[in-house]
Amino acid sequence: SNVVANLANKIDMTNENLDELRYKYNENALSLSRMLEEKDRLHNVFVEESKRLQMMSQDNVWRIIEEREKLNDELDAKKKELDSLRKELNKREALTESERQKLDEDKKKNDERNKLLQLASVEQKKADESVLRLVEEQKREKEDALHKILQLEKKLNDKQKVEMEIEELNGKLEVMKHLGDEDDEAVKKKIEDMNQELGEKVKELEHLEILNQTLITKERQSNDELQEARKELIAGLSEMLAGQSHIRIKRMGDLDQKPFLDTCKLRFPLEEAQVQAFTLCSLWQENLKDPNWHPFKVIQKDGNPEEIIDEEDEKLQNLKEEWGIKIHDCVVTALKELNEYNPSGRYVISELWNKKEGRKATLKEVFAFILKNIKIRKRKRT
Repeated sequence: SNVVANLANKIDMTNENLDELRYKYNENALSLSRMLEEKDRLHNVFVEESKRLQMMSQDNVWRIIEEREKLNDELDAKKKELDSLRKELNKREALTESERQKLDEDKKKNDERNKLLQLASVEQKKADESVLRLVEEQKREKEDALHKILQLEKKLNDKQKVEMEIEELNGKLEVMKHLGDEDDEAVKKKIEDMNQELGEKVKELEHLEILNQTLITKERQSNDELQEARKELIAGLSEMLAGQSHIRIKRMGDLDQKPFLDTCKLRFPLEEAQVQAFTLCSLWQENLKDPNWHPFKVIQKDGNPEEIIDEEDEKLQNLKEEWGIKIHDCVVTALKELNEYNPSGRYVISELWNKKEGRKATLKEVFAFILKNIKIRKRKRT
C-alpha cells in the first residue's frame, strides 16, 4: 500500500508539473502570436511610408526636369527672336547713312545680348546638371539607406522568431520528459528528434546573428557617408548659406556675444563695456572647452535615462548671481549644443541649421533651398 501511495503521489506531482508546463507553453505560444502580429503591422506601416517617400522624391526630380526644360525653351525662343531681328536688320540695306550707323549700333547691341544669352544658357545648363546630379545622389542615398533598414528589420525579426522557436522547443522537450518513461523508445526517439531540431535552430540563430552584425556595420557606413555629405555641403556652400536665410551654417557651441554686450552696457561706459563683454565672452568660451567641467546630471524620463543641465552646479550658479540670467542662459545653450553635437571634443563645430524651426536642417531642406537660390539667380540674370 505504501508503494501504491508513493506512486500515486508521484503521478499527482507529475501531473501538476505537466499542467504548469502546458500553461507556460500556451502562454508563450500566445505571446509569440501577438508579437508576430505586431511585427507584421509595423513592417507594413514602414513599407508604406518608404514607398511614399520614394514617390515624393521621384515627383521632385520630375518637377525639376520640367522646370529646366521650360527655361531652356524660353532661352531658345529668345535666341530665335534675336536671330529673326538680326536677319531683318541685314535686309535693310537701302537706308540713309545715319540710319545705317544706327543699324550698325543695333547690330552690335544685338550681338552682345545674344552672347550674354548664350553664356547664360551655358551657365544655366551647368547649374541644372549640378543640381540634378545632387538630387539623384540624394535619391540614391535615401533608397540605399531604406533598403538597408528594411534588410536589418527583416533579419532582426527573423532572429526574434528563431529565438522564440528555440524557447518553444525547450518547452516541448520539458513536456516530453514528463509525459512518460525515458526508457520508452517512442519517447526517446521524439526527444532525439526535438534535440536535433533544437541544434539546427541554434545554428540558424548564430548565422542570423552574424548577418545582423554585418547589416549593422553597413548601416553605420551609410550614416558615415551621409555625415560626410553634410560636411561637403558645409564646406562648399558657405557663401550661399550665409546671410539672413532660414537655412544656414550654425557654429554649435559658439557663444552669442550679444547678451554679454547688452549686460555690460548696463554696468560700464560704452567703450569699456565692449572690452569687458569681449573678455568675459572669451573667458566662458574657454570654460566650455574644459573636459573636466561637466555640469550635467542624468534623470529618468518615461523609463529612459536623459541628461540635463545641473542647475546646482557651482560655476553656473555663480555666473547667474554675478552676471544675470541672460548670460547664464547663453552659456547653458552653448553647453547643450556641445553636449549634443560634440561631447567628446568640446570644441565648436559647424552644422547645417534650420533657423526658422530652431533645429538641424535635413539634407532635403538644404537641397530645396539650393534649388530656390539657383532659380532666383537665374531670374536676376535674365
